Amino acid sequence: MSQNIDAARISIIIPTLNEAENIKEAIVTTQLNTNIEVIIVDGGSKDDTIEIAQSLGVKVISSSPGRGVQMNVGAVAATGDILLFLHADTRLPTGFDEMVRTALQQPGTVAGAFNLRIDASLLSLRWVELGVNLRSHFYQMPYGDQAIFLTKTVFHQIGGFPELPIMEDFELIRRLKRIGRIVIIPTPVVTSARRWLRKGVFKNTLLNQIVIIAYLLGVSPERICSWYCREKFKRI
Repeated sequence: MSQNIDAARISIIIPTLNEAENIKEAIVTTQLNTNIEVIIVDGGSKDDTIEIAQSLGVKVISSSPGRGVQMNVGAVAATGDILLFLHADTRLPTGFDEMVRTALQQPGTVAGAFNLRIDASLLSLRWVELGVNLRSHFYQMPYGDQAIFLTKTVFHQIGGFPELPIMEDFELIRRLKRIGRIVIIPTPVVTSARRWLRKGVFKNTLLNQIVIIAYLLGVSPERICSWYCREKFKRI
């Protein structure tokens, strides 16, 4: 890195598309921390996402839609030595900046993420959290809603996010695992329960597992996305 990691600037990159209900809270959780910048990469929102972000004084840039594309655009604009990719419906814990810098100093570590907590009281979601956190710790396979972070140097080394219509975070982590360790910070980020509540916890969890299996079996991301998006928003 170009400077001591203890003082490294963290660029928080948030891809958005019609996230007016969530973006303010996501940005606010970044504000009381040291040497950070927030970059909103908007994929064509039709609501007040951009106006809300601008009112909070963060950088807003536009991009073609697609989470992988948007996060790569944000990485190009970032001035920090550390990149943290945050979903618009996820909130960072207090003191995340020092946690990230400390994690990246561990020997052999190339990236990291946080434990996950889901902001709804359903008992079934506690089981989802347990499964996610066990998978992350034992298999080093966090997903995008766990706020993946890494140095800009490593990000460029692996070629950034694959610009796929789906599974971009899964593939990024697979690439990272080939070159080093992915550390999981036990303090959780808090993410919205909306996707579990929309379809139901069991149906959403099953759908996610089917998508992963299909991807590993070689089904094209375009075909998976076509099916997944249709099922995701189908009325129950």
